[in-house]
Amino acid sequence: MIPTFDEARAILARYNKEPFHLQHGETVGGIMRYFAATYDPGREEYWAVCGLLHDIDFEMYPDEHCIKGQELLRDNNVDESIIRSAMSHGWGVTAVTIEPELVMEKILFTVDELSGLIGAAALMRPSKSVQDMEVGSVRKKFKDKSFAAGCSREIIQRGAALLGWDLDELFAKTLRAMQASDARP
Repeated sequence: MIPTFDEARAILARYNKEPFHLQHGETVGGIMRYFAATYDPGREEYWAVCGLLHDIDFEMYPDEHCIKGQELLRDNNVDESIIRSAMSHGWGVTAVTIEPELVMEKILFTVDELSGLIGAAALMRPSKSVQDMEVGSVRKKFKDKSFAAGCSREIIQRGAALLGWDLDELFAKTLRAMQASDARP
């Protein structure tokens, strides 16, 4: 089954109770919906569902991240194409061996980490919002390795390379996606 966004939200909530994890899923889902409008028009909901469900297992099974997620999604009869795409974001980071191949998978791989860095930077702003943030602010926080240290700069750089984008292009596109989807940090 390819769940609707609301059905996917209910699936995510079965395994995640922490507001942070639920909000992260919503944020990444919104970013993916935005990118789909450009890179795969007509499939915005599909991309959003992949983004929403990508960390389904992280709260309960952090040591089995992206492995346990496959099982949880199968238990909920989620289509294998969504399982593959959502879990590919753990390639090279977790035990999952699913390499991001589709544009959607490469974007998810990259923006999962980058959205965390941008969200953390937004919380430091007086507005607590991405709406007034500019690429230069993201670049500055990216270069500061002690800022949001849990957000892997290596993954962000690898993702940009997979997409064939330089970092400023990646920062600008992701920031626009977060602004358009009114993503909350």
